[in-house]
Amino acid sequence: QVQLVESGGGLVQPGGSLRLSCAASGSIQSIYVMAWYRQAPGKQRELVAIITSAGSTNYGDSVKGRFTISRDNAKNTVYLQMNSQKPEDTAVYYCNADIVAGLRRPYWGQGTQVTVSS
Repeated sequence: QVQLVESGGGLVQPGGSLRLSCAASGSIQSIYVMAWYRQAPGKQRELVAIITSAGSTNYGDSVKGRFTISRDNAKNTVYLQMNSQKPEDTAVYYCNADIVAGLRRPYWGQGTQVTVSS
């Protein structure tokens, strides 16, 4: 059984930084794309950042230049470094990964709350 477990969320002041982690565990054969999404109250879930197994990245327009996604393939872990945070970054952040564990399918983490407020 595959699980994605996020950590690192919390309360941060505007202009501050947080680092999220998401570790995949279970009978994993390979992981392709890994990504972070977020969902604010009353809004649709949106893509924050995505990284391929080769390390290519892409970002949502609202976080470009402030957030950095990275991964450690040996640890089956993806990270999201969030700098210069704004109140509008407040949301539940979800990890997503395209994983082969027998079959290939997307998996989601349980979500971690990030609140940017003074």
